[in-house]
Amino acid sequence: MGILAEFSGPESLKAVAAELRQAGYARFEAYSPYPVHGLYEATGRRRTLLPWLVMLGGTAGCLAAILLQWWTNAVDYPYIISGKPPFSLPANVPIAFELLILFGALAAFGGVMVLCNLPEPYHPLFGCAEFRRASADAFFLSIDAADPLFDLKGTADLLRALGAASAEPYSRPQTERRVPGYVKATIALLLAAALAPPAYIAQVRFSRKSSPRLHLVLDMDFQPKYLPQQHSPLFADGRAMRPPVAGTIAAGAAIDDAHLLRGETGGQPAELFPMPVTMELMERGRREYDIFCATCHGLTGDGDGATSQVVVLEREEPKWIRPLSLHLPTVRSQPAGQLYQTIADGVRTMPSYASQIPVEDRWAIILYIRALQRSREGTLNDVPEELRKQLESIHDDATSYDDQN
Repeated sequence: MGILAEFSGPESLKAVAAELRQAGYARFEAYSPYPVHGLYEATGRRRTLLPWLVMLGGTAGCLAAILLQWWTNAVDYPYIISGKPPFSLPANVPIAFELLILFGALAAFGGVMVLCNLPEPYHPLFGCAEFRRASADAFFLSIDAADPLFDLKGTADLLRALGAASAEPYSRPQTERRVPGYVKATIALLLAAALAPPAYIAQVRFSRKSSPRLHLVLDMDFQPKYLPQQHSPLFADGRAMRPPVAGTIAAGAAIDDAHLLRGETGGQPAELFPMPVTMELMERGRREYDIFCATCHGLTGDGDGATSQVVVLEREEPKWIRPLSLHLPTVRSQPAGQLYQTIADGVRTMPSYASQIPVEDRWAIILYIRALQRSREGTLNDVPEELRKQLESIHDDATSYDDQN
């Protein structure tokens, strides 16, 4: 219940709102078909909490995204890819930004609904025929009966004295408005249907079943693709992995140096390296070997890498040739240029890595392979002179101690 008053224009509406606020009225609303500058201040409204709610929602979304990615990638299921760290803040910024926007938008939507007491299907003012013009060409002000200063006759007289064209009471209709039964049944049915998917997911996740899970998208679960090193009858060589087109060079990568580019000197595989041998080059070769070569040849070069074992033991590819040990005499005797050509052009079932490994990195890998090979047949003469003298001194001291005791 309350009183609805109509005014002639925005200025009079704003002036009356200010008068009512000064008189002590607090529960009143002003209605205008378009925004009126200064009306918000005239009614004495406090600044809304909505910006703070949006800020809190965005902050919560950002933190939730960072914590989720940290937990899944660095704690629950760490997965190392090419030596990259399990958790890196720059890599997680896109998801954090997306959840910041999502949670901020949800906070804005929910805040508007709560602060504006929505949804409100019905209000007593809807029963006033004059109030329908509030969104067209009329200016209204309503005072709720719950206001401490409200008096039906005195408040109406005050509004007329302040210039109201009319000041009529309004009240909620006496007829009871009930939600139809079919609406309640529909809402209950929708809620039950909404609970079915999460209930099914929980049942599948926590129950031990021998049957496979439900495949909703078969093309995603069973993709028609070949795995690495898999046999394919589509090509004459029986390999699914296709080598690059012969003779092609990446744009801007042309090198007019047969020794560096093709590993040849005088038309024969080169014996020497085309660049200075340094520890930096050796370390670079170790890193590239671990990335490209260790999966088949193993970390020590014995030909027992993870890919080799999986293909031989599990998939049993008919045309698969197990990688050779890099310590075999036939491999140790190969010139450096021949090893370079093997990496660049491929051999047997080993594909070409020319499109993946730059020229300098190929030579670095060969240098590291030479170090692996030499480590198996090293002698005391391979040790630097200063370190050899220290080792001999330690050996002599140990022998003298044994003789004395």
